[in-house]
Amino acid sequence: MTAPTLLVELFVEELPPKALKKLGDEFAGTLAASLKAQGLAAADAAVTSYASPRRLGVQVAQVAAKAADRPLQQKLMPVAVALTPDGQPTPALLKKLTALGADASVVPQLKRAMDGKAEALFLDTVVPGATLAEGLQKALEETLAKLPIPKVMTYQLADGWTDVKFVRPAHGLVALHGAAVVPVQVLGLTAGRVTQGHRFEALVPQIELTDADSYAAQMIEQGAVIAGFAERKAEIARQLQAAALAAGQGLQPIDDEALLDEVTALVERPNVLACQFESEFLGVPQECLILTMKANQKYFPLLDAAGKLTNRFLIVSNIRPDDASAVVGGNERVVRPRLADAKFFFDQDRKKSLESRVPGLAKVVYHGKLGTQGERVDRVRAIARTIGEQLGGAALAQQADRAALLAKADLLTDMVGEFPELQGIMGGYYARHDGEPEAIAFAVEDHYKPRFAGDDLPRNDVGLVVALADKLETLVGLFGIGQLPTGDKDPFALRRHALGVIRMLVERQLPVGLDALVAAAVPAFGALIKDPSEALQVFFSERLGGQLREQGYTAKEVDAVLALAPQRLADVKNRLDAVRAFAALPEAESLAAANKRVGNILKKVEGSLPTEVKPELFAEAAEKALFEALGDVQPRSAQLFDAGDYTASLKALAALRAPVDAFFDDVMVNAEDPALRANRLALLGRLHAAMNRVADLSRLAV
Repeated sequence: MTAPTLLVELFVEELPPKALKKLGDEFAGTLAASLKAQGLAAADAAVTSYASPRRLGVQVAQVAAKAADRPLQQKLMPVAVALTPDGQPTPALLKKLTALGADASVVPQLKRAMDGKAEALFLDTVVPGATLAEGLQKALEETLAKLPIPKVMTYQLADGWTDVKFVRPAHGLVALHGAAVVPVQVLGLTAGRVTQGHRFEALVPQIELTDADSYAAQMIEQGAVIAGFAERKAEIARQLQAAALAAGQGLQPIDDEALLDEVTALVERPNVLACQFESEFLGVPQECLILTMKANQKYFPLLDAAGKLTNRFLIVSNIRPDDASAVVGGNERVVRPRLADAKFFFDQDRKKSLESRVPGLAKVVYHGKLGTQGERVDRVRAIARTIGEQLGGAALAQQADRAALLAKADLLTDMVGEFPELQGIMGGYYARHDGEPEAIAFAVEDHYKPRFAGDDLPRNDVGLVVALADKLETLVGLFGIGQLPTGDKDPFALRRHALGVIRMLVERQLPVGLDALVAAAVPAFGALIKDPSEALQVFFSERLGGQLREQGYTAKEVDAVLALAPQRLADVKNRLDAVRAFAALPEAESLAAANKRVGNILKKVEGSLPTEVKPELFAEAAEKALFEALGDVQPRSAQLFDAGDYTASLKALAALRAPVDAFFDDVMVNAEDPALRANRLALLGRLHAAMNRVADLSRLAV
């Protein structure tokens, strides 16, 4: 017989919208996991999560009324301690049995088994399975204790004395096993079968649930509530597309997953309506208008086929009146002052040029130990000039210097003061208004990029140089004063800055090394910092290694390449592909092991390593054969390496397997004759250098 479904719903006051999805997932997942762990539900039992602004719920399929009894074997104590020489129980054993609820009558049934080196006694018992009421009570308490509540509220129960702590005041608890109520209590509430629907549009004030399986249907039919978060989100997305299609002209609502999640958490009965604002506001940069509509009003702006903002937008209402004109009109009136503010800020900001704002940055504190934003701008300019000179000569350096001068000036504008997310973006608009060349305007706009994983890189070389300079100034400065990330704490987003530098170097194939970039940044600080170059190289290597492993390269492949600390990051992927191709060769395992052995031998050499190989000192045929093979392979491999064909360069080394194996079979490296020993070490040094230009092949050894 199939076991009934279990439904649990906690009815609360409006939950924080940005936390709702996670709260719903955790409530359902943790409670179901507890029931499964207690044997009340199967490991593969279907779990359905419900989360709306005023409820958290979960359905678990096929939940037993009582968990099955389970056998339990408990170790008591060593036989030598438990029994006397004639086999009688000792007082220690009797005391232990009493503590476990047993007595001397079970002694004959005790099992003997080896426990390590000593024989021990074990008691076999049967643990009764938990009833659903017991198990659900435990699961609820565990779940509420583990919920990721962003901020706890303290409120009083109806008695006026008892305090309860939860994310929001809770007013109802439903626990149904099939059609039967499960008697559990939490947060001062006793479980029942009654809940509430939509505040205004429910058919009845209270909904008496028939059984656990009818919950979703009854909530829609009687409560006017789509209880499931995923179902409500899908319905909103469907209505948004339908409303955009109805508006015509190929319009599309803005694609914003976070906004869609937040709006889903704000409504229980979504109703998408189309609105519009005056076209005159479209003269304001669309980023400003989009941001104010999304952040302040939770609206979905409509874009045309080219991605340009129109004067239409969609709202998601929580009610479905017969005449929606009042709702539409109210939202249009509300958004108008927001857009007017944006227009006012934009008009006011353009009355002053970006360059005229630069001196004001000297009054803005950047960091207590690193000075003001004005001093920071001077450092970024110096770094940008150096990098620009390296990448494109004097012309690029001059453009980068100008862009770096203006890049932070928009921090003092009204628009960025109101919307900090627009820094850089507004600088680009104001630079164009001031008559700056398009290359400079793009660079000012893009110098924060990439801001996050997957973000676009700067669009031109000037922006790339300033973005590198800006991120390096942050990294070098903060590392130089000891402000390093610790654990999961990274208040200055240094990991993100490092990944941004790596992405620009790799994806734009820049012909400059990490060491050169860091060296370009350190002098800009003068005596303010201690040189952090070494620590930064490790930091960059760790970030790059993690990124490469996420891209599918193995830890051995990554370690082999990064062990050489390659400075041209644009070459790293080619090196990794070459290492992967080499590792697939039949000779790879033997050569990697030999390379590791060579490295260990050379590490033990005292003083400087001999470098001159004298063929006349060869005493064994194997060392002569290795020397000749190396003379043939090394130039060919080096030529391929210099040409950038790392795969062919490594594959050429496969010809060394036989002579290397023969050398270690037949030759004693540490010969008693000093001249002979030095000659053989020099030969191994040349072999080691030839094998480890692309990567440290010893890292591939098993």
